Amino acid sequence: MPAVTYDEWLSRAKALKVSGAHHIDGAEEPGGGAVFPVVSPRDGRVVAEAADAGDAEVDAAVAAARRAFDSGPWPRLAPAERGRVLLRLAELLEEQRELLALMVSVEMGKPITDAYAIELRAAVNTFRWYGQLADKLTDESPHTPPDALALVTREPAGVVGAVVPWNFPLTLAGWKVAPALAAGCTVVLKPSENSPLSALLLGRLATEAGLPPGVLNVVGGNGPVAGRALGMHPDVDVLAFTGSTAVGRQFLRYAADSNLKRVWLELGGKSPNIVLPDAPDLEKAAATAAWGIFFNQGEMCTAPSRLLVHSSIAEQVTEAVVRRARELRVGDPLDPATEMGALVGESHLTRVLDHIGTGREEGARLRTGGARLPSAIGGTYLQPTVFDRVAADSRLAREEIFGPVLSVLTFDDLDQAVRLANATEYGLAAGLWTSDLSTAHRVSRALKAGTVWVNCYEEGDLTVPFGGMKQSGNGRDKSAHALEKYTELKTTWIQL
Repeated sequence: MPAVTYDEWLSRAKALKVSGAHHIDGAEEPGGGAVFPVVSPRDGRVVAEAADAGDAEVDAAVAAARRAFDSGPWPRLAPAERGRVLLRLAELLEEQRELLALMVSVEMGKPITDAYAIELRAAVNTFRWYGQLADKLTDESPHTPPDALALVTREPAGVVGAVVPWNFPLTLAGWKVAPALAAGCTVVLKPSENSPLSALLLGRLATEAGLPPGVLNVVGGNGPVAGRALGMHPDVDVLAFTGSTAVGRQFLRYAADSNLKRVWLELGGKSPNIVLPDAPDLEKAAATAAWGIFFNQGEMCTAPSRLLVHSSIAEQVTEAVVRRARELRVGDPLDPATEMGALVGESHLTRVLDHIGTGREEGARLRTGGARLPSAIGGTYLQPTVFDRVAADSRLAREEIFGPVLSVLTFDDLDQAVRLANATEYGLAAGLWTSDLSTAHRVSRALKAGTVWVNCYEEGDLTVPFGGMKQSGNGRDKSAHALEKYTELKTTWIQL
């Protein structure tokens, strides 16, 4: 983290001036004149006006991407050349790391320390990793009869529409854009209307790095208009989306009603975090449980929002989590000492407070938090919140809240713990704390989740895939497996 003081971050935020224009065909494009305000959740201030894409702007972006794919150089470059451009983009992101971190913090409320040290580190590493991977992929030549030769090649799928949310605006954009570009595709990226500024700058930096015009286009706009236009567009070959399960269903409908484009979804979660009595360190398990649910204001699809604790240690673990919640420093995201910043906006804060009210009505016990946190600068702040005595069939235990709200449930044996963990429509991630290697293997296999962390949470790197089961979606981000979403398998059979 750079040695930048709170006052200096405040000064930089006050002077922040960024373009809200679309980035289409390698240039800024104001569009038809429609704009929307970008409101900072830290203080409720309008920090910029962003161009609001309608059908015409999405058509222009897709047309630019189609030209770049059908007749431009990008898909035809040697993979090593594409890799070099991605590596240069990673360098530019590193050079602009402080500015981008400031933009992320201002537009969606993430603490500046996390924006710089976690969000931007992940974004830089993603473009660097796929840049290094680009020329290391191989095709296949299966064994055939002596009079034939077979080739199985992976070819770029075409124009990719990528729709990403506000909670990790650059990381999640990178997880989709970087492998798509490495594969030779062209991309139209639509960020959330809550966090368009950092993504628009990403588009401009990509052109500066050497991406040909039309290879990466970024359009601002809201989901029901711009997102729908991408989902319905007949010239979009692949649609990659991260967001809610409800919106994911809409994209499947758009594909069915248009050109049957492939749709890859990374959706919601209600992740269980199981703590057994033989956990190697109960204090660490409790501290990690608290960190996991309160990190990024709880606005994470993988957040361990259900803490499943054996009844013999439930009070000990819960009290440790409650203590950590009360010690957490909540405040201005631009203060480097802040540990939990602002929720993304008023409507989202209201939604989270409604869930808290429902939990009380259902009979769960509120151990700490549960109320809006007053702030001298305004903004949308919430107390870290912990409920225990949560019924497994309650809305508090079943519905994704996407905020800093933890539900504690208890179990008496391992089979019950697994049943509780799997008693959800979601299947994105899970945690398990135990010292028994056999238990770790058996339970990890039994949990219906795309990722299982044992004696840790949210660990890993770009070498491993990320994605869910059940209504948490399909397909995988990260790792070499991500390229499978953006390539087509072609068989060529040559009779000799």
